[in-house]
Amino acid sequence: MNPDTATETRALSSHKLLARVARAEDVMAAIPPALPLLALRVALAVPFFLSGLTKWDGFLTLSTGAHFLFEEEFRLHLFGGAHPYPFPTLMAAAAGTGEIVLPLLLLLGLGTRFAALGLLVMTAIIQLTIPEGWANFHLPWAAMAFTLVVFGGGPLGLEELWRRSVPSQR
Repeated sequence: MNPDTATETRALSSHKLLARVARAEDVMAAIPPALPLLALRVALAVPFFLSGLTKWDGFLTLSTGAHFLFEEEFRLHLFGGAHPYPFPTLMAAAAGTGEIVLPLLLLLGLGTRFAALGLLVMTAIIQLTIPEGWANFHLPWAAMAFTLVVFGGGPLGLEELWRRSVPSQR
């Protein structure tokens, strides 16, 4: 094979590969942003909601496990030391309530930015409680929550339906 022909063949092969990559990127870029925002809402809501369910033994009755964790096990890792939670029963109730209400708001797409901000704050507190969980859990949760705080929940939610039904006051 002539060197010029080999060079032309490689160039043509590279061009075809780049064209395929460009087509694949076009397909991915055509995905409506509403779908990944919905996926983020669900992905962030699920672990918090499941955790919240473990904190209750019926309506407004904290589980003995939640009491035990906040009174005996959980510590805030601050200033080089591990400190007990102040007001452990109140903190357990607040955590359990937040872990139920905020994910439900995310799933419904109602007050998404504020619900995500609440879960971002909860993630920071969880990080202070269980510092070794940052890479596997806390960092992804924080990234998902921060994304929803910035971009909102998208058009697939009650918030968007409400906005469309109410005339703009701006």
